[in-house]
Amino acid sequence: MSGLDEQQPTPETDAISVADLVRDVAIALHDGDSRRAAGLVINLHPRDLADVIELLSAEHRVALIQALGPAFNYEVLSEIDETVRDQLSEALPNELLARAVTELDTDDAAYLIENLEPEDRDEILAQLPKGERAALERQLDYPEDSAGRLMQSDFVAVAPYWTVEQVIEHARESDDLPDSFSEIFVVDPTFRVIGSVELSRILRSKRDVPISDIMETDLDTVLATADQEEVARQFERYDLFSAPVVDENGKLVGVITVDDVVEVIQDEADEDMRALGGVGDESLADSVFQTAKSRVPWLIVNLGTAVLASFVIGLFDATIEQMVALAVLMPIVASMGGNAGTQTMTVTVRALATNKLGSTNAPRIISRETLVGLLNGLILSVIMALIVFVWFGSSRLGGVIGAAMVVNLLAAALAGILIPLALDRLKLDPAPASGVFVTMVTDCVGFFAFLGLASVFLL
Repeated sequence: MSGLDEQQPTPETDAISVADLVRDVAIALHDGDSRRAAGLVINLHPRDLADVIELLSAEHRVALIQALGPAFNYEVLSEIDETVRDQLSEALPNELLARAVTELDTDDAAYLIENLEPEDRDEILAQLPKGERAALERQLDYPEDSAGRLMQSDFVAVAPYWTVEQVIEHARESDDLPDSFSEIFVVDPTFRVIGSVELSRILRSKRDVPISDIMETDLDTVLATADQEEVARQFERYDLFSAPVVDENGKLVGVITVDDVVEVIQDEADEDMRALGGVGDESLADSVFQTAKSRVPWLIVNLGTAVLASFVIGLFDATIEQMVALAVLMPIVASMGGNAGTQTMTVTVRALATNKLGSTNAPRIISRETLVGLLNGLILSVIMALIVFVWFGSSRLGGVIGAAMVVNLLAAALAGILIPLALDRLKLDPAPASGVFVTMVTDCVGFFAFLGLASVFLL
């Protein structure tokens, strides 16, 4: 055992903050003291070490991993941000990646090498045992973000005529079983899954009992080509801890566990949040060019909608010149409409993402949001009319802005639900696109309603 392995945590390293730890590690690596750098992180949990590696510069990340040497826990690579992991996969030697692949579960191993250049990936695969290589190549053949990529290829499968004693002996003596498992699958001669047995039930059954007598046959199977979002919803809906994964022929090819699904749920929630903000699939580890590239498309679209809103204002330039108060109050109408539209849009996009909004309940939800928009518009219009009367001393101006707010909040409610529904019907992702178009509607309708009513009733 190396000296690094023998090092024990100290009160100093326990109390140190992540920021201070990253700074100290970076200083040690900059000074060429790799032993000190490794000693600072040797006792960290893989998730905590992953955080440290993410916060280091690109060259220091590789240097720290190399400094740890055999003491490096390859599980850290499965905890690191995807962008950083891809950068490390490109920078680390293939020999180290090959060792990591043999230590990781097949799903994590696939994520580690999936974006490598074909020649590098082939070189790594060539260093693996034949069985592991075949399993990993099969997993890489499945579509990205599918159940086949998410599953673990290592599982325990037995015949239905086996007894409890045979299963226990098999689990004790076989070398190719997963390190940990809580469920055993029962398959027929063609390897179609026909049932499952939890370990707790096996341990509480007599040795001569056939597995077929204690297995559960009501299984929730997952198709290997199914989207991982669908898998996550299936786990959430039926409170699953694990599920067998089958191919198009119904043959058992892997297993998905709840810890994998938790990561999917978190990743999908993060993706939806970023999409609503129009920032795309970006990471803090991305370069300036990559970050700008992911953000600029929707900013260009937003620029176009802003120009359209300005064109609407330009139609009433003479009206604005005659009454300066209109220019002061215009942003209020548009802003309130935009906020109301964003509220409705956020609820709608989330409901679509979780399959809780569809053709069966869409009419009822549209009616509800319309009435909510109308009610909110009436309440806010009264408040705003009173403010304008006190501010400018004009009841007619207060009435105009109140009426404009009712119109705009009603339009915002309709846009907030109808635009995401329309995009979803067109098989487009409503998350990134809805915000731009809802803002366009509320700006244009708000300016047109306010200035149009003002030109009719005030001038």
